[in-house]
Amino acid sequence: MSPNRPLIPARATSAIASSGGTARRAALVVLALVLLYAIPYSTVQLPGVFDGPLDSPGTLQLLAVCLVFAGLALSYDLLFGHTGIMSFGHGLFVTGGMYVTTILVDHAGYSLLISALAGLGVGLVAAVVLGAVALRVDGIGFAMVTLAFGQAVSLLVVSGSPALTGGEQGQTLNAAAVPAALSGIRNTANLYWLALAYLALCAAVVWWLTTSIPGRMMRAVKENQQRVEVLGLNPYLFKLLAFVIAGVLATGGGVIYLLLLGGATPTVSGSDFTLGLLVMVVLGGAGRRWGVVAGGVLYAYADQSLTRLSGSSSVASLPGLLRSPLQQPLFLLGVSFVAVVFFLPGGLATLPARLRASTMPMRGMPITRRHRAKRDAVNAKSREEVAPRG
Repeated sequence: MSPNRPLIPARATSAIASSGGTARRAALVVLALVLLYAIPYSTVQLPGVFDGPLDSPGTLQLLAVCLVFAGLALSYDLLFGHTGIMSFGHGLFVTGGMYVTTILVDHAGYSLLISALAGLGVGLVAAVVLGAVALRVDGIGFAMVTLAFGQAVSLLVVSGSPALTGGEQGQTLNAAAVPAALSGIRNTANLYWLALAYLALCAAVVWWLTTSIPGRMMRAVKENQQRVEVLGLNPYLFKLLAFVIAGVLATGGGVIYLLLLGGATPTVSGSDFTLGLLVMVVLGGAGRRWGVVAGGVLYAYADQSLTRLSGSSSVASLPGLLRSPLQQPLFLLGVSFVAVVFFLPGGLATLPARLRASTMPMRGMPITRRHRAKRDAVNAKSREEVAPRG
């Protein structure tokens, strides 16, 4: 064997490094899940962040809502971040999960489990039908079609049949149909764990799909759809697959959100709700799973916290010039979003890399000089070897 030949091939070294990185990421995911699972057992207090300890019902309720929105953001990122589809009707699937379940429980007398499964079935059929129609057009045309369907569902919920949907007031879920383990303040921890399970399911499905061959084709469709067509593949099928899976995940999120709120609310049917999901994805970093999770959690937490802040007595006592904008949660969220996009164009997912890059010059100077010296020595040796000998 040649003395200059490396003992381990470059491909093997790369594979070992890749497997090591995968194992490290898997360990971090497991650690995060364990820590999140243990929150209901913790009495730690974070003043200024939460009103009570971590195991208090109010804090667990807020954290559960944040986890549900993180899962919904992942479902939307499957469309926008991985496939390049901008939908303005993603909220209609959340609406379907909430209202179909509520109507079947309250008015048809079915159990919560049967009603939730029926809601998922309706969400699946709606995703297939809507996707099959809307994906016939691309770009702004697709966005407008989904917006039209979303607005139609919103009008149906608010004005169609108030006896079924409750109109603008929403519809309260029959508490007698909810299992005892999921009702009452004392069982808020169970709802929190249910929301955590939903987030874990969304993350697992999105990870599995995006790392599979169809997921790679979705990424190729986003980057260059014409190239996929030239290869003899049908981009329509891959986009439809992403649309259907994202719709079913969003429908399931609507069922979990229904249990957290104790009823269906028409706010999820408006276009503002879908725009909020888009903001979560951009805030965290489109196409970056854990960045999207962070964006969903941060947005949901800010939405809840700013709503309380806007109605507080401290804001009410401010002068009118300051009080008016601070009493509008959407204004505060918009300003925060613009600031994050301006200072972090790639979203929160790019923050670790930016922090490492900011410290690289100080740590990298000795390494750079050593590499330069080694390169000069190699070049000098090469010149000596090729120089003519007298």
